[in-house]
Amino acid sequence: MTAGAATPEERLEQLGLAVPQVAAPVAAYVPAVRSGAHVFTSGQLPMRDGQLLLTGKVGAEVSQEEAVDCARQCALNALAAVRAEVGELSAVRRVVKVVVFVASSPDFTAQPQVANGVSELLGEVFGETGRHARSAVGVSVLPLDAPVEVELVVEV
Repeated sequence: MTAGAATPEERLEQLGLAVPQVAAPVAAYVPAVRSGAHVFTSGQLPMRDGQLLLTGKVGAEVSQEEAVDCARQCALNALAAVRAEVGELSAVRRVVKVVVFVASSPDFTAQPQVANGVSELLGEVFGETGRHARSAVGVSVLPLDAPVEVELVVEV
């Protein structure tokens, strides 16, 4: 990051967003693990203030636009897990990989557009450092009937 450049936290604030506190896991795992220069997050659900934003399948009970909003919340929750592991988001040197799972109705095929909610947010927060490899995967069901789940791998 160049001198005088905004930090990721400052960029989030400019976007009217904030990284939440790390949510307690819903099962027997930890939110993130650091191994060497990488932090791997567990799958993050679209939780805000301890509640899922929505439940159901994208393309049925959940619209594509709502799923994009859920994906953005998942990304914020993943960033919270990263920050808890490394102290501040300025420590992120590169977003390496994003995996987005979308609980989809049988005829829904726009998983990449839902995943763009994550990719675009990371680009806004980290700039070029936020460009990443990505998978967008349609699945039949996710934990707690969440519509979206997101994992991140970042280099620190």
